[in-house]
Amino acid sequence: MILEIAMLNIRNGEHVAFEQAFETAQDIISSTPGYISHQLQRSLEAPDKYVLLVNWNRLEDHTKGFRQSIQYQEWKQLLHHFYDPFPTVEHFEIVFEGAIP
Repeated sequence: MILEIAMLNIRNGEHVAFEQAFETAQDIISSTPGYISHQLQRSLEAPDKYVLLVNWNRLEDHTKGFRQSIQYQEWKQLLHHFYDPFPTVEHFEIVFEGAIP
């Protein structure tokens, strides 16, 4: 499993509109082959700052399957105009995993 982490800085004061757009956009990403799950979390200290966490089966499910799809164009249209600056996106794989007993 691959974890995509995107740091999202939203233009000042547009977090409500962004969250409304994301509510629609999440249906796009969740229908992509190889998608497992996602979370959008908002900073408590800075309400215009978010982190998007998406779990994928493989790196290529995100980088090729989603990003090269027609659905990604709709995702871009819904969300990309909110970002300032454009998000940093990185991918991670599990090295160790734990849980509360």
